[in-house]
Amino acid sequence: MIAKEPALKALMTASLAGDGRAHRDLLQALSGYLRGYFRGRLVRAGRGVAEAEDLVQEALMAVHTGRHTYDPAEPLTPWVFAIARYKLLDHLRRTKTSTADVGLDQAEDVVAVDDYTGTESALDLRRMLSRLPSRMQQAIQFVKIDGLSVAEAAAKCGASESAVKVNIHRGLKALGTAIAQEKNR
Repeated sequence: MIAKEPALKALMTASLAGDGRAHRDLLQALSGYLRGYFRGRLVRAGRGVAEAEDLVQEALMAVHTGRHTYDPAEPLTPWVFAIARYKLLDHLRRTKTSTADVGLDQAEDVVAVDDYTGTESALDLRRMLSRLPSRMQQAIQFVKIDGLSVAEAAAKCGASESAVKVNIHRGLKALGTAIAQEKNR
């Protein structure tokens, strides 16, 4: 995908400027790259390629909904592959794949590499979450980070499912505001 970086970045830039056709073309182009990425890694993890389609859709939705976080001064493909990698890891966690299921020579392709950026991002997330009231922190942690269902999170929090949903919604909104304010400093 690196060879196509200038064309993809031009589509993303046009998309961010409000060009709907460019946005559709971008998502169409990315779907092929993402499909290959997910299929290759799922096969190496001993999984079926059918799972790739769901992951492609999840990654495209994340690109679509998170496009405002993309910095046009940076390359596009590392940003897209970071999203894809996190979607893959979340999927493997949810479906209980572990490195014990993968050969040693393949494990590095499936499991996230512990890198400085990932550590820094995790620390930023923890710092931002710590600013929220504890009920919002818990709801976001259980559902969005740990992958529990709303019902499971409600049971752990001792709250209703509606309260968990409201806490997630309000917490994410507050995080978005805090991130925007921090960016403007």
